Amino acid sequence: MADKPKIAFFDFAGCEGDQLQVANLEEKLLDLLEHVELVSFREVMTGHADDYAIAFVEGSITRPEDEARVRDIRSRAKILVALGACAHIGGVNCMKNFMDEAVYREHVYGHKARSYATAPARPVSAVVPVDAAVPGCPISGDEFLRVTKQLLLGMAPVLPDYPVCVECKMAGNVCRYERGGLCLGIITRGGCGACCVTEGAQCWGCRGLAPGANLDAARYVMQDRAGFPRIQVQDLLRMYLGHTTAAL
Repeated sequence: MADKPKIAFFDFAGCEGDQLQVANLEEKLLDLLEHVELVSFREVMTGHADDYAIAFVEGSITRPEDEARVRDIRSRAKILVALGACAHIGGVNCMKNFMDEAVYREHVYGHKARSYATAPARPVSAVVPVDAAVPGCPISGDEFLRVTKQLLLGMAPVLPDYPVCVECKMAGNVCRYERGGLCLGIITRGGCGACCVTEGAQCWGCRGLAPGANLDAARYVMQDRAGFPRIQVQDLLRMYLGHTTAAL
């Protein structure tokens, strides 16, 4: 009987909520473990091994020493998967890139600010090649299982290529813009079921840009047509998409 593929989970700058989503799969995770060997997963086990085929990396790269660590992980893994928004697109950590360093140092580290190294936040793909991604904040456990199963079968995972607006229509939601609200569903990759809008909020862009997203047209819709101030649009784009839309 062939050995099971070995998988490992790693965390950088993030809340580890995406790994918790995996742990929360419970019985479904046990089913997956019939086909893989888990060698490192801090949320659910104490052991660790550096022999693995698939590495799931959560969190953005925000310190100089992170680069060497993620390069080492990449060198050992046949497949590296960006797990969640911070690893996939830089996520909320990229908001620091638009602040004065002294400001965010004080907010994060207080009077010990000078004792810690820091650098602009980046997605994992800005440092090493990434083979696949499970987007979102947090991720969907079911999407994680689908992507993992496809990788184990030697398939290239395919993410939805349409915007969240498609799923809003399917859910019967009244468009946020029709209700006088701001929303990034017009440019954000679908696959979440428009959960935030369905629950009465807005799309924050946590799944990254949909393929072919037209940022100029989106900016026209948000600023010129809907009348939202440029600074408000800019702040919303920078919440999750700061690395992607830094020039806006």
